[in-house]
Amino acid sequence: MPSKDQPANTQNQALEYVTSCKLPTTWASFQMHAFVETATGKEHIALTLGDFSDGKPVLARIHSECLTGDALFSQRCDCGPQLEMAMQKIAQEGRGALLYLRQEGRGIGLLNKVHAYRLQDEGADTVEANQQLGFAADLRSYSLCEPMLKHLGINSVRLMTNNPRKISAMEGMKVKVEEHIPLIIKRNPFNERYLSTKVSKLGHLMQPDL
Repeated sequence: MPSKDQPANTQNQALEYVTSCKLPTTWASFQMHAFVETATGKEHIALTLGDFSDGKPVLARIHSECLTGDALFSQRCDCGPQLEMAMQKIAQEGRGALLYLRQEGRGIGLLNKVHAYRLQDEGADTVEANQQLGFAADLRSYSLCEPMLKHLGINSVRLMTNNPRKISAMEGMKVKVEEHIPLIIKRNPFNERYLSTKVSKLGHLMQPDL
């Protein structure tokens, strides 16, 4: 892994490495790495645990920010439980990486996400709500993962995801996905339709009846 004081070495410098620090959590003491998009000033982080210098596939999770699920314990989605499950799995293995991308609401931002929730309260599903607001169903981009992974010295992953777009994105970056590990979260009355819609309209790799 590069020195924590060295910037990410990217061709277009779309992302710059800033600094690193220790982040003790419930599950393990991670190393937290801060990055910034040069064009927008948007900040992203990566959490790592263990040594990647042996070149073996790294247990990894790409997680898009979800303030309501990650920090406010919302039951409308599966984001918070997936984040916790991924961190726990990495801690149990003693080696892994979590990329935390600041693209709230599948890329529409926090305020628009609240608007989308209101439309869902009125009967729209999660895809329809985004579309009614004039957005595509999913605006997220994973292009920043490439310089982040390059900086961390990761070339192959065992990817924790239910989203086939993330697997395709990794393969497009020539990051080898050695294994796909689903993160299945128990349904509740508040997220049941949301999870079913992710399967039926976004192609997520979950069994509809789970």
